[in-house]
Amino acid sequence: MRIITGIARGRVIKAPEGLNTRPTSDRVKESMFNILTYKYSFDNVLDLFAGSGNLGLEAISRGAKKCIFIEQDKNSYNVLLENIKSLKFDAQSETYKQDAFLALDLLMKRNMKFDLIFLDPPYGKGLIEKSIQKISQNNLLSDKGVIVSEQDEKDIVPEKIDDIVRVRQEKYGRTIISFWVKEEANE
Repeated sequence: MRIITGIARGRVIKAPEGLNTRPTSDRVKESMFNILTYKYSFDNVLDLFAGSGNLGLEAISRGAKKCIFIEQDKNSYNVLLENIKSLKFDAQSETYKQDAFLALDLLMKRNMKFDLIFLDPPYGKGLIEKSIQKISQNNLLSDKGVIVSEQDEKDIVPEKIDDIVRVRQEKYGRTIISFWVKEEANE
């Protein structure tokens, strides 16, 4: 894996060993960011289920001012910390080793709002729908913000979850990338 563009362009980042994570491929990540930078701007980013931090680190490289990374797995979290340090993104990064849903409650208590939220949870567990519900209930997405989710083609996710609607979907092999915004922002 590598950072595709921005201030850390071409730098290699580590991925956790084992089968617990499936890093987003460079091809999918590049397509995702091409869509994002064409239509959205993002200063404050949340990388939920961060794994190695691949997506959030790319966002920082492309100019995001801050990214909060949430990762529960100890091995993945340690790789995430290594990647942040090797890219010298410490000042723009905040990390939490904890359950994603507990973290979303803590972020709500801090009155946080995010322009861009990445959701790349384990496949097949209904975590995208549950995460978007929690993000909506906790009012964590800024009015012009976007959520980008990654799922397997077999995962079923509704087009609308609370006040958040899917506005675009792209398929890359078995991987589906969806873009979500607040319903009133889509009108």
